[in-house]
Amino acid sequence: MDRVTLRDEGAVAHVVVSHPGKFNAMSRAMWHELKVVFQDLNQRAGLRCVIVAGEGGHFCAGGDIAEYPGFRFDEAALREFHEINVWGGLQAVLDCPVPVIAQIEGNCMGAGVEIASCCDLRVAGRSARFGAPIARLGFPMAPREAQLVMREAGTSVARAMLLEAAVFDAEQMLNRGFLNAVVADIDVQNDAGQRAARVALLAPRAARLNKQTIRSLLAQGASEQLLGNAYAYADSAEHREGISAFLAKRPPVF
Repeated sequence: MDRVTLRDEGAVAHVVVSHPGKFNAMSRAMWHELKVVFQDLNQRAGLRCVIVAGEGGHFCAGGDIAEYPGFRFDEAALREFHEINVWGGLQAVLDCPVPVIAQIEGNCMGAGVEIASCCDLRVAGRSARFGAPIARLGFPMAPREAQLVMREAGTSVARAMLLEAAVFDAEQMLNRGFLNAVVADIDVQNDAGQRAARVALLAPRAARLNKQTIRSLLAQGASEQLLGNAYAYADSAEHREGISAFLAKRPPVF
């Protein structure tokens, strides 16, 4: 059964993409579920980190091509698919106010690269493979999706993926700055979990503010609106605790 499920563990939530037999390829229903799951998570005050993973040793192999004949040949239906279904899911991930970690195993193709591009931190197994060989299917990547991949993976990588259907291994994507770490396949889940645990111990409000700042800088640079509110945290309890704990040589309690 194709689905996107939430495995909630308090401060750290796990979002799992599952489509057995298809390397977790995204169906239209799964894009909607991804949106709903993250819209719910984005309202949770106690949330500190999210891990996005695929089931069964793969992250996501792209879109469910078996569905494509039902809508891709009609312009209006195709626009709805990309601008409502796909972008709706991706935007919900981008809107997540806390750090999101991509736990990447096996195939990370097309839609998988796009979902990973929405995440803040990315760790992959050594056997992971990355690409978007949709030119072989006779269609381009949608503009907003291409912009997202270009921003996170880099222009040269995006060009190679889209123009020559190039596939990159994990070490290549690490060297190009897309990945934060490459580990043995057997260690991917543990590494992602450890990263999430470290994030969850850090100052939660600072993490949310850092995400807001990064998002604004990527969108428009250091605007006056961003600068005007940049230091409103000065008298916060979290800020005071972090400084006080450092000076007292004790672990902070956030």
